[in-house]
Amino acid sequence: MDDSLSPEAVSPLLHGRFGRERYVYAEVTASTQRLLGPGDPQGAVAATEEQTEGRGRLGREWHAPRGSSVLCSVLLRPTLPVERWPELSLVAGGAVADAVRAAGVEPTLKHPNDVLVGGRKLAGILAEARDGIVVLGIGVNVKQSATELPEGATSLRLEGAHVVRPQLLAEILDRLESAYAGWIRGA
Repeated sequence: MDDSLSPEAVSPLLHGRFGRERYVYAEVTASTQRLLGPGDPQGAVAATEEQTEGRGRLGREWHAPRGSSVLCSVLLRPTLPVERWPELSLVAGGAVADAVRAAGVEPTLKHPNDVLVGGRKLAGILAEARDGIVVLGIGVNVKQSATELPEGATSLRLEGAHVVRPQLLAEILDRLESAYAGWIRGA
């Protein structure tokens, strides 16, 4: 199976709306956050093999070797009051944790935006609100070796899980769509 995050690899695996109407793919980009904007529909997805200026919370950098991670952003148009929008980091973190759990690894959430395994960072979420939208940046370490990760981080490979990246991305998008719908309904 193709392990790229190209539309040809990901689209056949999608079950919901997220990523179907608009899926932007760039082999290399500064940041997937910058590939989506106010003209895009809810559920638009941007994905890449490598980010040159990936970032996390508090301006921290997020580096990953090419083809080693799931790196994507998802555009949302929340109808709830803006004061509730920060909750989306937790909604997305829960969706990512559920997808990781389905891959056979037991994660925990660290408020407000990290997914951990054994106390080590596996994934991060970055929610940015602008122009009436929220763009959720998601980065999951999938194939890195210990030497490719900073201290205090892990990957699914290091945790013993063999994961095909397009399948993991599709699983994250399905679970995020469901969790987001529940959040909107107030569940």
